[in-house]
Amino acid sequence: MAPAPTGRLHIGSARTTLYNWLFARHYGGTFILRIEDTDVERSSRESAAHIISEIRWLGLDWDEGPEVDGPYGPYFQSQRLEHYRQAAARLLADGHAYPCYCTPEELEARRREMQREGKPPRYDQRCRRLGRAEREALAGEGRPMAIRFAVPEDETVAWDDLIRGRIEFGASDLDDFVILKANGYPTYHLACAVDDAAMQISHVLRGEDLISGTPRQLLVYRALSLRPPQFAHLPLILGPDRAKLAKRHGDVAVSDYRDQGYLPDAVVNFIALLGWSPGDDREILSREDLIREFSLEGIGRSGAVLDVEKLRWMNGVYLRQMPRDAYVDAARPFLERAGLLRDGFDPDYVAAAVSLEQERARTLGELPDLTEFFFRDPESYDQKGEQKWFRREGAADLVAAVRAALAALGTFDAASVEAALRRVADERGIGAGPVIHSTRLAVTGRTAGPGLFEVLALLGKERVLRRLDRAERYIRSL
Repeated sequence: MAPAPTGRLHIGSARTTLYNWLFARHYGGTFILRIEDTDVERSSRESAAHIISEIRWLGLDWDEGPEVDGPYGPYFQSQRLEHYRQAAARLLADGHAYPCYCTPEELEARRREMQREGKPPRYDQRCRRLGRAEREALAGEGRPMAIRFAVPEDETVAWDDLIRGRIEFGASDLDDFVILKANGYPTYHLACAVDDAAMQISHVLRGEDLISGTPRQLLVYRALSLRPPQFAHLPLILGPDRAKLAKRHGDVAVSDYRDQGYLPDAVVNFIALLGWSPGDDREILSREDLIREFSLEGIGRSGAVLDVEKLRWMNGVYLRQMPRDAYVDAARPFLERAGLLRDGFDPDYVAAAVSLEQERARTLGELPDLTEFFFRDPESYDQKGEQKWFRREGAADLVAAVRAALAALGTFDAASVEAALRRVADERGIGAGPVIHSTRLAVTGRTAGPGLFEVLALLGKERVLRRLDRAERYIRSL
């Protein structure tokens, strides 16, 4: 995996990382992380650190790369510049490349002119046709010099893609591309070819949006007498409109999902199935399952739509499977960020509160809203619930009766609370439903939640009576 540190780790890049990792783990290979930071204008060490952190959060370890090292380091391309300069010099000496003295302004003017003439914008090979004297004159003007690859004419570049089959490009589709920029930094096509060979890369799994660059890299491999790896170009991840996933579709970075309270195991499971299938209808697969089942044959050619609702469902499954202590530890930071624990609640009370919502929560980020009533008295009541339960005849008297029944309890546990509420219903000749729903709304402000008897027992007698008093006053004021 070779990300460019120009931003956060995109969910598509996370899937590419995962597929490379699974491929290496399935076959007992070596998974390498290389940071391709030669775009000096856009790359940053901060972005590299974020990407490394996000890959680690996903639980994907690498055998060689940053923070691990290995026999073919360094693994930051910015630390390997001499390798690329030597390769470019060799290509120049062998006639596979030539110096280009065109300025950015000149290139842009020619590009616009081609567009006006209805031609595809491409480099016109002007510097390729220069004689030695002309080159020396341009160099003498102090012009910055880039190095371009001389694409062979009338040739077809082809390879057998491990996912897409035979792919061919004609030389007429490729212009003479820059391999070394005027600032001395390589372009992607040179750097990845040099490093893939130096690091003995056998397989490259990457997005299909990089297919157009593959023939250029193959030409570089051949010109340098290097053996290319085998390529597998993965289908893109699509948004709901079936366009390439982009920021306009919402959250696209791994850190977005982490911050919303998705679990790394759930994210890994979810993105594994975006384009790959184990061959049956299974949807919940452990890492061990994924490693055992993964193969390139299971990857389709068409794009996969990112369905956030499916991710939420899947994350809920993983939350319910978590051991209680691990679940509580994961939940606590989300409650703290929401300001719910400022009053110093007992850790056992906090653990019990979030545990009551473990069956319902789909993300850890939902827990502050789901559990708020455990930590704050409700300031308002669900509007539809109020209309149904608080505005009916005798609603205030019913809440008062519930309050009296609960106040009389010596033991305030779930069983005692349930018995008291059912006695109120029997004494008033009504079903248990109105009693339970009115009490839930009065105590939590909501019409849905965990089992009411367990909720009341956990809140404790003092909180429950206080909230029932407030609800009764409110109902009588309506």
